[in-house]
Amino acid sequence: MKAQSRQVSNQITEGVIWKQLLFFFFPILFGTFFQQLYNTTDAVIVGKFVGKEALAAVGGPASTLINLLIGFFTGLSSGATVILAQYYGAKKQEDVRRTVHTALALSIAGGAAIMVLGILFSGVALRAMNTPQEILPQSVVYMRVYFLGVIPSLIYNMGSGILRAVGDSRRPLYFLILSCLVNIVLDIFFVTILKMGVVGVAVATALSQVVSALMVIVTLMRAEDSYRLFIKEIRFHPVLLHNIVRIGLPAGVQSTMYSASNLIIQASINSFGTDTIAAWTAYGKVDGLFWMIMGAYGVSITTFAGQNFGAGKYDRIKKSVRICLGMAAFTSILLSIVVLAGGRVFLHLFTDDPNVVSIGLGMMRVISPSYITYICIEILGGTTRGCGDAVPPMLMTCVGVCVLRVIWNLVVVPMRPEVSTVAFSYPLTWTVTSALFIIYYLRGKWLKRCRGIVE
Repeated sequence: MKAQSRQVSNQITEGVIWKQLLFFFFPILFGTFFQQLYNTTDAVIVGKFVGKEALAAVGGPASTLINLLIGFFTGLSSGATVILAQYYGAKKQEDVRRTVHTALALSIAGGAAIMVLGILFSGVALRAMNTPQEILPQSVVYMRVYFLGVIPSLIYNMGSGILRAVGDSRRPLYFLILSCLVNIVLDIFFVTILKMGVVGVAVATALSQVVSALMVIVTLMRAEDSYRLFIKEIRFHPVLLHNIVRIGLPAGVQSTMYSASNLIIQASINSFGTDTIAAWTAYGKVDGLFWMIMGAYGVSITTFAGQNFGAGKYDRIKKSVRICLGMAAFTSILLSIVVLAGGRVFLHLFTDDPNVVSIGLGMMRVISPSYITYICIEILGGTTRGCGDAVPPMLMTCVGVCVLRVIWNLVVVPMRPEVSTVAFSYPLTWTVTSALFIIYYLRGKWLKRCRGIVE
């Protein structure tokens, strides 16, 4: 195992760039696909077997609030991935070991905090978002059951991040596939046989996350390399925790700002009624195809940049950015065509209600053609974060995406209260923020500053 892990690491810092990006990208992509399949399966099963109100309850405002809390921790934990990749690329074994145990301690503590917040304040938050009364009780129950299983979810995410940081993107995929299959079987059992409704899909998700957490923990405990996990050594190392937070906190704040702006958008969507909420939920699952692919590119380039930065190979970082941007551009154009061509078929997977499908198609025609305007945010932001430059990407995203999106929905949408007006906030903010990232990246000060900190 040790030789295998080192071989992967050397390929990231020495191999043919496009081949190694794809070698790393596809396991992450498939893993993200199965991660997306968790919520998509929930939505499909409740939409088909319980009704559009259950679909709206599982995937509407409840999903947005869950993403707000989970997204913050996921962003925060990305700091551990970056630090670990840099130490691993620089072959600092003791720092790798301590980072692993600090990261796991952070996931346990963070999961406990999120669980308490989610259970206590889910009802208040849903009411503040003007959630329709016909879906409010189901949404509250779904959120509270979901948050009972949030600690295993965060342990899995952190453990998978550790494995990817050292170049192992395959085993997290295998674990996720198995847990996803468990989730699907339990969804069908709890909803179609036991008739548990939204509670059933929440319980199924929580139990499947326990499975994935156990698998990743066992794998780390059996590793024969510097990232091996020892349960008794899980604790906070102050210096490493500071480094993780220094890089991860801006990403966590950025994710929170994203989710906060999406809360404003969800509140706008809620004002149009249950059919629109259901359509937004269904389209969000279709749209998830784009996000999971771009997210896989982002994780790949972040790890790739982190290890090469730790090895001092700065020219290789720049070459990998150009190659990854080309791949992302091709993929985004292809996805725009696929989603627009098959939109009606995709939406019918979730609901047969003709009004819901019609509303969803309208959303699709506004957002899907503009996918390519987003790619620079993911690729250039992932690169700079991988090198340790976390604050400027956070600021650009918060202003270009989050603040502008909130202004649009609070000022422009009331002037033209249509679903298409709400949806247009996405291509508008992607374009503006991508322009900011391109300017920042080409100026090159981010790399000089990061090299100065390390050297």
